Amino acid sequence: MKTTFVALTLAFLAGAASAQQAPQVSTVQLRDKTQASPRLNPIAARADRLSNHMVHTLRLNGYQASKLRAINADKVAKMAAIEQKNAGNQKLIDEQCNGVCKERDRELLAVLSNDQYSSYYGSRATFINFDRDYASNSSSILLADAVQNPTPARANDAVVGPAKAKPVSKPTGNLGKSAR
Repeated sequence: MKTTFVALTLAFLAGAASAQQAPQVSTVQLRDKTQASPRLNPIAARADRLSNHMVHTLRLNGYQASKLRAINADKVAKMAAIEQKNAGNQKLIDEQCNGVCKERDRELLAVLSNDQYSSYYGSRATFINFDRDYASNSSSILLADAVQNPTPARANDAVVGPAKAKPVSKPTGNLGKSAR
């Protein structure tokens, strides 16, 4: 008898606890946390943009594209550090970034075919200008993207979204038969 009473009491308490926790339905789409957010990592977004342009223009295969992406991620990070360190001194930035571009040239020589490398070398100034244009405009581009696609910037995954609709309040008092 006592074991039955204890079992029923535990079952009742477990049911009451689960009833109090209503499932939360969220309309916010969760972000894949294994991928870096471009808003939080503008250097990676810059490298990806340049890599995508180069892969398309030079018609690279999968192996070459992955190698190019790794090279560009490294070189763009170096160039961004140079630009940030020497902000205001464009001559020094250009000198040091040209050295980084020469490093990229040597690394791409081992990855690209002869035809692809000669096409790259002939279009190198175009690729550099493509990257510089994005770097100079990236703050406004990233701001517009962040406004259009808000993602959590804090550890608690808080997202700004539309406010909940306020419940409609019923009028109080006696309004007569027509109000019923």
